[in-house]
Amino acid sequence: AEPLTSPDVENVKLLDRYTNRKPANGTLYLTATHLIYVDASAEVRKETWILHHHIATVEKLPLTTSGCPLLIHCKNFRVAHFVIGHERDCLEVYTSLLKLSQPVKPEELYAFSYNPKMPKDNREIGWKLIDLKVDYQRMGIPNDYWEITDNNKDYEVCNTYPPEIVVPKAVSKTTVLGSSRFRSRGRIPVLSYFYKENNAAICRCSQPLSGFSARCQDDEQMLHAIKQANPGSRFMYVVDTRPKLNAMANRAAGKGYENEDNYNNIRFKFIGIENIHVMSNSLQKLLEVCETKSLSMSDFLTGLENSGWLRHIKAVMDAGVFLAKAVKDEKASVLVHCSDGWDRTAQVCSLASLLLDSFYRTFKGFMVLIEKEWIAMGHKFSHRCGHLDGDSKEVSPVFTQFTECVWQLMQQFPCVFEFNERLLLEIHDHIYSCQFGNFLGNCYREREELKVFEKTHSLWPFLLQRKQEFRNPLYKGFAAYRELQPNTLPFSFQFWCGMYNCFDKGMHPKQCVLDHLLSCVSQKLQLEDNASELENKLPFLDGPLPEEACTLSKIINTSVESSKTPMLNTPQDYEGEPPALLTNGMIAGDSDVKLDQDQKNKDSLVDHHDFPGCNGTTGVLESDTKGESLQPQ
Repeated sequence: AEPLTSPDVENVKLLDRYTNRKPANGTLYLTATHLIYVDASAEVRKETWILHHHIATVEKLPLTTSGCPLLIHCKNFRVAHFVIGHERDCLEVYTSLLKLSQPVKPEELYAFSYNPKMPKDNREIGWKLIDLKVDYQRMGIPNDYWEITDNNKDYEVCNTYPPEIVVPKAVSKTTVLGSSRFRSRGRIPVLSYFYKENNAAICRCSQPLSGFSARCQDDEQMLHAIKQANPGSRFMYVVDTRPKLNAMANRAAGKGYENEDNYNNIRFKFIGIENIHVMSNSLQKLLEVCETKSLSMSDFLTGLENSGWLRHIKAVMDAGVFLAKAVKDEKASVLVHCSDGWDRTAQVCSLASLLLDSFYRTFKGFMVLIEKEWIAMGHKFSHRCGHLDGDSKEVSPVFTQFTECVWQLMQQFPCVFEFNERLLLEIHDHIYSCQFGNFLGNCYREREELKVFEKTHSLWPFLLQRKQEFRNPLYKGFAAYRELQPNTLPFSFQFWCGMYNCFDKGMHPKQCVLDHLLSCVSQKLQLEDNASELENKLPFLDGPLPEEACTLSKIINTSVESSKTPMLNTPQDYEGEPPALLTNGMIAGDSDVKLDQDQKNKDSLVDHHDFPGCNGTTGVLESDTKGESLQPQ
């Protein structure tokens, strides 16, 4: 990146909120893409990198005796508190950061200047890595009931849908166009997920323009065709994810929700997930609690409860569970919508797919899920993430909530995801970083207009290259568990320290089952090394085994025997002293495990977590349960 005219300021202090250490003293650099702080007081060169696009707010606080404070809040929840010696320097940095963190034109985003020095062919291959047609084929589409059509190739049906959409085979292009005129922003009912075991489907759309009495024959035919595409069920659900009062307010404005009298064999249901403004306010309250210093446990828990954040996470999870149960247990198809079908609808359809299909819990599958339900279907990343200088009321943590719901599932089911929480945090960081083109713009059409496929790089190959770093060593394999049935009682939801306090180095321990596992793996490797060393000495010894070797042999044999015990699958099992079964024999082929204790990270775009890395874990854990539905204990 090209440096700015006045790129550096010396004698800048960086305060640490959670320790009483003396503040770091160093130099602040501004480049075209990053703020870089170099700690001159450290024995070893220590750098802090903050990407300009990650900066949410910059606040210049009143002058103090020690200097002029500058408080930076980031979209990935880093808080940086600098104290700059001279007010003039502080003002210059403040003004520069305001401009650099709020680009006006899409072309100013980092993705258009990011150049990883790779051949042009590699970039094209990277964009073709995820093919949604392949995923539909995996589900069994096309079939007797559903087909992939190019009805939207010129965005004639809907300008926020992709060119190819999946609709019932029985509907004509005329019916599709007629339905689009009756749905908000033309977002007609299209297939999200097909459960081929019983032909039940999850479909998604926007609210109808029904008002109090309007109806549309084409839209009624569309829903009838969706219901008929599942001959094993006499009815289908229509789920409005909004609170009923919100939907009624929309009805007064000529929009609203489906009238059961006008649609054959539908069961209508409201699920009360609040709107984007409520969610933004809730997150702000949560962060205020997280950032309060010297908070008592009572005050923290009260603040967490008052923020309402975990109640909203529970509401989203409950909706996903309802969809999954309707499809699997009741064998009924479900049509889901909110107002425009790109926020709450994306959350609950994604979660239901994760619960129903173990493929989406793999590295590649999770990327396919995000591509299909969020990117292709027009979630407004640019507006919701505040990529450009615009209306702050459009910014909302919709994708953050989905990411947290996945993490909450990981806490209940530590062995069913191929990836660990680091992947979630890395993807979340890059939603805001604008380093890659995947999340630019608000829909597929905008990305085409911006030429992101020719001018930027895809995130997915970048993440797959670091697959070992994101691997979950507890993963039991693709076929171990098919459906998940999470507990959604309030006590099942935890505060995610790894997301909201991941940059606060003074806070330990982090919430991660990997910490317990990796300490056991380290202990096991040490024991194996000791055993090998003793075995090498045995040929030179006469008589009985030395007492030390006998004891070590007993430890290893006990560990091997205990490894045959079926491994429990709840987070509670890994708290306190590590169980014996984790000590040895847990990971097949884990001689490849190497612990990267000194993982160094210069860029805020890369992971910043305090637990040790786990590289090279090749094995899959033994499982005594195959192909079963998994419920938390």
